[in-house]
Amino acid sequence: MLGKRANRRIEAYQQELLKTHFLEVDNMYRKMRGWRHDYRNHIQVLKSYADRGDLEAIAKYLDELETDLYTVDTVIKTGNPMTDAIINSKIALANDRKIRVDIDAHIPVLLAVSAVDFCTILGNLFDNAIEASESLPEERRVIRVYIDLKGNQLYISFLNFTSGGKLKKVGNLFKSTKGGEHGLGLGRIDDVVKRLGGYISRNSEEGAFTTEVLLPLAESGQEKIGKTE
Repeated sequence: MLGKRANRRIEAYQQELLKTHFLEVDNMYRKMRGWRHDYRNHIQVLKSYADRGDLEAIAKYLDELETDLYTVDTVIKTGNPMTDAIINSKIALANDRKIRVDIDAHIPVLLAVSAVDFCTILGNLFDNAIEASESLPEERRVIRVYIDLKGNQLYISFLNFTSGGKLKKVGNLFKSTKGGEHGLGLGRIDDVVKRLGGYISRNSEEGAFTTEVLLPLAESGQEKIGKTE
């Protein structure tokens, strides 16, 4: 078990990361609004090139727009800025490692979870899934995430593929066929979920590993306001 001082350092570090991620996502939202605002200007520029018959200039301009739009359109928008910050930063990390993330998320307006606690849960779930996926062939590097309301609780599900068969469970950890541990960091999740009165379940099937978490909702946070596309 970590000491109180170590826990405080970890929480302070996670909170600082969350602030950074939030600013990054907020900047992307601002860029998206700016792109929409400039839409008519882009059309006018393309029309002027078309009037001159300058196909090369049109192609170049469209390439630049495509690149700019890609950086905007990759933002996952759940409707909950705190969740967006965590998810988008981890998706960017997964993409750098050529790991595809399929995600469908409905997030309530208000959660009964602090920013630090939620960062701990989602961050560690993503990190574990990314780490497990890195050793796989690229076509099997897939992480599936589903977040939705389930009764009066928030349901979080993570699935990633594994290299071998069913993993052997030793205590609260799962041992791979190579002797490594799958699920490092889940101890932190266990602590948070238990403190919040939630529930966590892990399951290893043939070639796949899943983690499910249930967290209580804040009383005023029952409405779903966003869904990823």
